[in-house]
Amino acid sequence: MADLSIAVRQVGEVAVLLPAGFINAHTVREFEEALEGLVQDGRYLILLNCKDLNYISSAGLGAIMGLIETVREHGGDILLSNLQDNVFAIFDTLGFTQLYRVFADEDQAMAAAAPERKG
Repeated sequence: MADLSIAVRQVGEVAVLLPAGFINAHTVREFEEALEGLVQDGRYLILLNCKDLNYISSAGLGAIMGLIETVREHGGDILLSNLQDNVFAIFDTLGFTQLYRVFADEDQAMAAAAPERKG
């Protein structure tokens, strides 16, 4: 089994990215490509549902940081949901919980994302 698998689905205006496994030095490129692909397709409202994400390295966090400015310039955002305790701790320690909106579950994130898009 691979260290990382990524599923993507569209729910209304929101592109939901579901990484499963580990985002580390060996798998970060796949994660970056998935995120970049969404942005290249003009999908600027992105929800990272991390329910099956067991670990994210600083390289993975860098991939998210590398796209947030572009996403927000286009009226979108990157939202986070379903963070496991250890993954939340990584995000929180590095200040990501101050930069990104974090939700307990996908439904809460979707409800918050609904008014995001203007026009």
